[in-house]
Amino acid sequence: MLVSAKEMLVTARKGKYAVGQFNINNLEWTKAILLTAQENNSPVILGVSEGAGKYMGGFKTVVGMTNGLIEELNITVPVALHLDHGSYDGALKAMEAGFSSVMFDGSHYDIKENITKTKEIIDIAHARELSVEAEVGSIGGEEDGVVGAGEIADASECKAIAELGVDMLAAGIGNIHGKYPENWAGLNFEALGNIQDATGNMPLVLHGGTGIPEDMIKEAISLGVAKINVNTECQLTFAAATRKYFEAGKDLEGKGFDPRKILAPGFEAIKATVKEKMELFGSVNKA
Repeated sequence: MLVSAKEMLVTARKGKYAVGQFNINNLEWTKAILLTAQENNSPVILGVSEGAGKYMGGFKTVVGMTNGLIEELNITVPVALHLDHGSYDGALKAMEAGFSSVMFDGSHYDIKENITKTKEIIDIAHARELSVEAEVGSIGGEEDGVVGAGEIADASECKAIAELGVDMLAAGIGNIHGKYPENWAGLNFEALGNIQDATGNMPLVLHGGTGIPEDMIKEAISLGVAKINVNTECQLTFAAATRKYFEAGKDLEGKGFDPRKILAPGFEAIKATVKEKMELFGSVNKA
């Protein structure tokens, strides 16, 4: 059964570890992440961008597939199905379809409109016992066509959004989506400290978890980051393993053309990446 992300993140923040949000793109992705969470006794958040939801045939399809896998694979660890970077309408549709958590990304609106719209989403979600993530100041890099420039969120704006009763807050601290460029300045821990002070005990979210050095990840967790999003890294390891399969000519051996065989190395690569992240974030055996 899907659960809200609220409790797992409040517990993670207190316990000084973080829960990984791993974005899903298809059945293989979802199955690999769920099995790895179960094997490592870790809570997990499955992230779905609006583009990925559309690709998989719509939000109801995603909910049906996820619930089916949880039941058939006997997954007992807490699992949240979370809309990533949702629009206002997208958040409403995801809640309607059965998501247990949504992110409303109002960071491209001015702060006043972001507050109004975020408050409306919170009221609807909380009436259904679902969790809500809000964003202040856009996260750099590219996420499904949403582009920002590694901004630092304003602590007073973070405070205003936190006071609406949001369950988790994504605030830019110099992090970006996708691969990090050579000249990246690193995370701004002073900004993170200020946001932490302004928002009290709010679990903070780090977007763009791929490519941030391990020591920075650990420091961010010690400063209140309780949710870390990973997407690009699973895509890269999946692509590399799949390429290797074809380069070795495996698809030409016997029934190597069977899609189940073609996708198996990538599936295992996702599992290995997720396990590595769960160990780094400290969520192993925290279910």
